[in-house]
Amino acid sequence: MTVRADARRAAVLGSPIAHSLSPVLHRAAYDELGLENWSYDRFEVDEAALPEFIARLGPEWAGLSLTMPLKRAVLPLLDGISGTAASVETVNTVVRAEDGRLLGDNTDIPGMVAALRERGIEQVDSAAVLGAGATASSALAALARICTGEVVAYVRGEARAAQMRQWGERLGIEVRTEDWSRAERALTAPLVVATTPAGATDALAPAVPERPATLFDVLYDPWPTTLAARWSAYGGAVVSGLDLLVHQAVLQVEEMTGLSPAPLLAMRTAGEKALAGR
Repeated sequence: MTVRADARRAAVLGSPIAHSLSPVLHRAAYDELGLENWSYDRFEVDEAALPEFIARLGPEWAGLSLTMPLKRAVLPLLDGISGTAASVETVNTVVRAEDGRLLGDNTDIPGMVAALRERGIEQVDSAAVLGAGATASSALAALARICTGEVVAYVRGEARAAQMRQWGERLGIEVRTEDWSRAERALTAPLVVATTPAGATDALAPAVPERPATLFDVLYDPWPTTLAARWSAYGGAVVSGLDLLVHQAVLQVEEMTGLSPAPLLAMRTAGEKALAGR
């Protein structure tokens, strides 16, 4: 598929955004694909500034990557969204279609599935999710594709618990909720997905079982997290936030450029190098 001559700009938006590895990953892909006239930048944009930024996008823009707090704020500003994005009402990818429409997608969900598949996790009979934010809802959507049984979500407060149960009903997956005070119980699940901010799971590390199964920790900086380090020390399999970031970025590059497959290895190598230099 040929690349449209007017599709030369892309960027990641969010607040804060200075830490984002997305420019490193996308630029590595452009270099590997020979897209010399493409650029990928980062912009500090909060919810209040997002409408104006979207309104000023010219035809040279191929697409956007969105991080917090914009993944839901962008919904009313788009001309349409994919079924995947609609399933969790969360968009992390905006692509300009050939007719000029701005379309939203969610590559986090298939990115999670791809990251797990790369580590040999095709299906599990149960799972646990730590946290209840936008990433947790995407995790539930990913688990709906690979988990055949119950998912237990460990959250703080009944409002968040109710929200996770509602997402489960919507996504067609059985979700039971437990209070965060019992989060140590999550660590014996066949698959544990940690979606919480940095430091939130540190206190759980001493409770890692002697033979842990698989931990998917969506953080990547700093890495490893205290929980991931203990998990690895006990011989458990760990899927990192960088794995997720790379796999979802691969899908973004393919959607924005029209070229497939995107260079997974080059993108991961660039991400690892950038993290090592921090």
